[in-house]
Amino acid sequence: MTTTWTKERIMADAKENNVKFIRLMFTDILGTIKNVEIPLSQLSKALDNNMTFDGSSIEGFVRIEESDMYLVPDLQTWLIFDWNIASDDTKRIARLICDVETSSRELFSGDPRSNLKRVLEEMEELGFSDFYLGPEAEFFLFKLDEEGNPTMTLNDHGGYFDLAPTDLAENCRRDIVLELEALGFEIEASHHEVADGQHEIDWKYADAVTACDNIQTFKLIVKTVARRHHLHATFMPKPLFGINGSGMHFNMSLFTESGNSFYDESTRSGLSKTAKHFIAGLMEYSPAFTAVCNPTVNSYKRLVPGYEAPVYVAWSEKNRSPLIRIPAARGNSTRVELRSVDPSANPYLALATILSAGLKGIREELEAPAPVDCNIYSMTARERLDQGITSLPGSLQEAILELKASDPILDALGPHISTSFIKAKTKEYEEYAKYVSPWEIEQYFTNY
Repeated sequence: MTTTWTKERIMADAKENNVKFIRLMFTDILGTIKNVEIPLSQLSKALDNNMTFDGSSIEGFVRIEESDMYLVPDLQTWLIFDWNIASDDTKRIARLICDVETSSRELFSGDPRSNLKRVLEEMEELGFSDFYLGPEAEFFLFKLDEEGNPTMTLNDHGGYFDLAPTDLAENCRRDIVLELEALGFEIEASHHEVADGQHEIDWKYADAVTACDNIQTFKLIVKTVARRHHLHATFMPKPLFGINGSGMHFNMSLFTESGNSFYDESTRSGLSKTAKHFIAGLMEYSPAFTAVCNPTVNSYKRLVPGYEAPVYVAWSEKNRSPLIRIPAARGNSTRVELRSVDPSANPYLALATILSAGLKGIREELEAPAPVDCNIYSMTARERLDQGITSLPGSLQEAILELKASDPILDALGPHISTSFIKAKTKEYEEYAKYVSPWEIEQYFTNY
């Protein structure tokens, strides 16, 4: 039975488990986890929503003259970590995930978590009750050097579903799973992925906000446990040339009070009109939300043909080469899998834009094209053109331009987040464009 946390229960639990410090966690616009750590003596104040912090120090938040902001803990995110802060192993750390309020006690429009809640309210206005997400996040494990710094040496050279001794990270991955289960995750699968040193751990779906909270917690646990094994875990989409990059597929389902709105037993495919409209919305607005779902320069080194990444805007019930796949399960398990998202994305912003795109398709009754059930990677450019199959943006610069031109996706982010996000990502691309890479030296230095 799931515990319903109240202030009183949290205070008692902290005392019973000898919690000494609490991390008040939140996420900035770029997806980085931030926290204000407080001693146990300040927990009551935090639970009364009276803990302030300097918002002007956070990327994309507020200006220095309006810096005082409040952290408002979501009591249902109370969680005690299993690691220690001192040699005395009875001293423990807990966390609460927070929403952010302004000094005037209004929800801050630049808070990604609160922004997702705003989009969910729009979903409810259309008559839907719940939106569920099951993510599939991949990551790489690299060795640390003698001083504890990350190297570019992979921990193993295993392949898909390999076991030890080929998969030398099996013990690390097992410890990650045990840690996650101790924190309440229901783990469904854990395995080596296609590329050397690449891994995936899948856990049970949850409602939209909880699922995004879980993604952030997952990243923190993976990195922490990996370091215990003298390894560095990275969620960088494409850390190495010539092998598959890491994705974070989003499996999504949309419910009404009557059940899964994506399922219709009367159709041959089992997919409802709502599902088809949702798919059409994703396809229509995928060029614009790509900047949010694939938000780094490096993201586009993954989104290239030849490495199983979903480059082409199409959908299918049978193969994994298009942007969107419909897994075989039906009934309340019917879901839409968006395969382009990568683990560098801010999950709250990514899901807000994806949901908005799907809802737009439902609201406007957009028609999805016919599914493409052949391998798109093996098709010629002419064959793709004849079937109306387009490609996702090929660079962060292209994706930003698509985002700037799409009012529905800008609306999904809101004015504050969209302006700050575009500014930060434009600067990132400009810095990248001016950088002289080792590849350029190798290719041009002696030839010209």
